[in-house]
Amino acid sequence: MRQCVVSIRLYFRNPLAMSYGYLFPTIFLAAYWGLYRFDRVPLIRHIGELLTVTVLGGACFGLPTTLVSEREKGVWRRYRLLPVPVGALVASTVAARYVLVVTAGLLQLALAMLIGMPSPQHPVDLWIAFTLVSFAFLGCGLVIAMMADTVPAVQALGQTIFLPMLIIGGIAVPLASLPDWAQHASAFFPGRYAVEALQACVTGNGITSALFSVGALLVVGAAGCIAGAMMFRWDEHERWASRAGRGWVIVALAAWAGVGIAAEFRGAVPTARAASDAALASPTRQTDIVIESAAGSIQTLRATNAEVAAGARPTANAKAAAASSRANADAASTFTGTHPTSWQAVSQADIDRDLAFDGLPPDGGIITPIASAAQQPDPDTAEFVHSVAAALPTWAPGSVTDPVQRARNLLYVAAVPDLLQMEVERYLPAVVYARLEEQIPRSDLIKILYWIALHPFDGDDRAVDDMASLGLPPASAINAEDIRARAAVYGVKLLGRLIGKID
Repeated sequence: MRQCVVSIRLYFRNPLAMSYGYLFPTIFLAAYWGLYRFDRVPLIRHIGELLTVTVLGGACFGLPTTLVSEREKGVWRRYRLLPVPVGALVASTVAARYVLVVTAGLLQLALAMLIGMPSPQHPVDLWIAFTLVSFAFLGCGLVIAMMADTVPAVQALGQTIFLPMLIIGGIAVPLASLPDWAQHASAFFPGRYAVEALQACVTGNGITSALFSVGALLVVGAAGCIAGAMMFRWDEHERWASRAGRGWVIVALAAWAGVGIAAEFRGAVPTARAASDAALASPTRQTDIVIESAAGSIQTLRATNAEVAAGARPTANAKAAAASSRANADAASTFTGTHPTSWQAVSQADIDRDLAFDGLPPDGGIITPIASAAQQPDPDTAEFVHSVAAALPTWAPGSVTDPVQRARNLLYVAAVPDLLQMEVERYLPAVVYARLEEQIPRSDLIKILYWIALHPFDGDDRAVDDMASLGLPPASAINAEDIRARAAVYGVKLLGRLIGKID
């Protein structure tokens, strides 16, 4: 106990260690707050990720940095002379680190709640899950401390774990936005299970709904502690390369591999993305509908979808199309030959020829998402969806005389939350679709949606500036062309439903 208290006191005298434990997680919280500032409930969907970052900083950097620094100073060589088992000394050091990580987690929660996040639904379960996550990553920290000969080596080894876990491990980048191969790779990183266990206690049904993640954390933590204990070094002169027991690191790595294999066999790695989601062309998650109006011709959505399915990164065609469309006020006159010259002249043959519905972004992805019947919003989100539905009938842009512009305006209501990555993004399209079907006869709506798909940059987008009357945030920070393109994709998705091309 005395050694534990001394470790805590020494920690608060080490600015570098404190930066990993407190400053680093706080910076992440501020970054998440800015990134997801349009969420109706601040940070509630991301607190599992933030708490995982907090534990990672303290366990995979703070703990090994302290251990290696003390070993270099000869502290542990002196401990060896004490009549105390090595296990008790290591346990007290880990316990001190756990106390520090818990205080950092409490700070993270307090700051999140200070800016509007509600209390976790299962606080006791959250503490249990946080303890399990700490156990898993502290075990990893012990392994790093035994492998590293110097403090700079700790930083290098820590980054080899930290960065991949952030990027493809489901912590900093949402799993839904990753390609399928990365989602499968994330099953081999404990960060994924840490986020799932923590988030289940904040917004889900508690820790019992994430039992596989709990088991994965226990396995990873136990393997790390065993490997760290067997490779323990007292003296800085005991170099890692010359150690006879360095093979124990395989035990820690085998735990990660075993958990990933078990997840694959269990089917615990769902991937809801299709190849079309590879077309992330900008930070606003833009899916370009490549339409060219130059020289009196267009490139249809069929060609666009083929390009997206092939994984190609769209070029600046959408912007070129916008410039061309604005440069030609009478753009409709350029559509000659087999293409209809007005929306009233659209036929089913035009739709079959010019549009492809099998290359659209999936409804379960992050681009133009649409909730399935099985997906139910949380009470706050449901309340907001109902408020938008109630406001739409009196929303002036949704009742303009021109039916094409009216449809565009209503589709913007689905496009703006999608581009702002709001919680309601997948639930509002159903409200918009219902309003469109109420406002416009079905036969006309089919033709209008086709027309919008091939002319996304016609009409005006002044309705975007009137989103506040629906309770939506201003879209001034979003590129207008992105909004128009995203609205066109939502239009094609509705069109596919109306004509039976999409279930």
